[in-house]
Amino acid sequence: MTNIILCGGNGTRLWPLSRTLMPKQFVKLFEEESLFQKTVIRNEKVCDSQFIVSNAEQYFLAVDQLEELTHNSTSNTRHSTQYLLEPVGRNTAPAIALACLALDPEETLLVTPSDHLIKDEKAYLEAVEKAKYLAEKDNLVTFGITPQYPETGFGYIEAIASVIVESDSDSGMDVIHFHEKPDQQTAQQYINKNQEDQSLSQSTITKFFWNSGMFCFKAGIFLEELEKYAPEIYTASLKAFQNAKQEAVIRIHHEEMMNIPSESIDYAVMEKSDRVKVVPADIDWSDLGSFDALYEELPKDENSNSSLVLSDSKKEHKANDQLPITNHATGNLIISEKQVAVVDVDDLIIIDTADALLISKKGSSQKVKEVVKTLKERNSELPNIHVTAHRPWGTYTILDESNGYKVKRIVVKPGKRLSLQKHYHRSEHWVVVSGTAIVTQGTETYAVRANESTYIPIGEIHRLENVGKIPLVMIEAQVGEYVGEDDIVRMEDDFKRA
Repeated sequence: MTNIILCGGNGTRLWPLSRTLMPKQFVKLFEEESLFQKTVIRNEKVCDSQFIVSNAEQYFLAVDQLEELTHNSTSNTRHSTQYLLEPVGRNTAPAIALACLALDPEETLLVTPSDHLIKDEKAYLEAVEKAKYLAEKDNLVTFGITPQYPETGFGYIEAIASVIVESDSDSGMDVIHFHEKPDQQTAQQYINKNQEDQSLSQSTITKFFWNSGMFCFKAGIFLEELEKYAPEIYTASLKAFQNAKQEAVIRIHHEEMMNIPSESIDYAVMEKSDRVKVVPADIDWSDLGSFDALYEELPKDENSNSSLVLSDSKKEHKANDQLPITNHATGNLIISEKQVAVVDVDDLIIIDTADALLISKKGSSQKVKEVVKTLKERNSELPNIHVTAHRPWGTYTILDESNGYKVKRIVVKPGKRLSLQKHYHRSEHWVVVSGTAIVTQGTETYAVRANESTYIPIGEIHRLENVGKIPLVMIEAQVGEYVGEDDIVRMEDDFKRA
């Protein structure tokens, strides 16, 4: 069985912790592991390979975090991994279709988002085995989470089964209907219906489940149903796949991707197919779709405060002596990159990063996406990138920025190099702090060592490379009329970026 891991989400409801170039699935929130890493580790127990669908920017985060798992593993080998890169997201139906086209039609697939938290792993693995059994009988299987309260942030699955059939551990329930995210009153009606059916003696039972967004089916069966119920998505996906760059990493062309209708797997297939089964899954699950949800999952102190202290560069836990100070404060969630103290405040969400501060009442954190929308309307970079940005060759941290200049700390990993490039609006001054930089400037190549510097004029073709065995650390001062990140013209790039 192959685990298809969908990595395309941006996690806008967890801004400013989550950004487009460092979304929540790659932030290390629990036990110094990211949700993506936890997904990989969890599903390696039941799958013998993984197929990661990502956009080009997040692909390098996935590669780095998989390498980290390999480095930390006691095993010398990990499961085989394939990658498919989307230049732009078109929702889950095209993403899954493109992955299915790359795999054997008879291969059973476990499709999972990369940003879910599942704490009851034993129950999860049992549910996956049931789903696999049903998928091998040519069903499309989804996982239903028994709702614990009337949540309005999830879609719901309405399913039915006979009491006798439900007792069969290998049988799923037949799906009656997929429901949109309900209002509070409708969500409560679903909960009441579940409780009523439990108290009645009857031959069949109807249950409502949270829609987990996880699926299990054969690749060929999904494509058959997609072609039947959403032929325009199937045809456009097939064309995009056939015209893709079929290399070690499958890269879909931008124009081809844009030609695929944007649609979820639920709308495109699951709501229409008569092959759908749902496996109830009481697995202590959360999609961490808001800071309220994150608060529930983090440890609490004696006053019910949850906190997480992040470093300003690697997003890892700091020592306990830097945890927030909470005096006469209860029920707060505090995540910060610096020391925070709160006094006489209750039930607040305080998220403090190097370049943005969010303060919200608990219960209102779903509205964070409205803040992100406002920032995008202002053409702000804050929804997209942290002060420290992760690139395929390493990282850069913005130390200072104003009109006409920007100062960065650049770290290049051993054996990596930046693209061969030029800038139309800025010159660059480089000072090496540690390591040795190999600099290409025009037709000349030379070394710059610790405490040495070099200068790159406007319009000069240049490249930076680290051929050493330790990270190259340097300070870059950009000077010019425009110092935006999009003032880059790439001539060559090891990572095939545009």
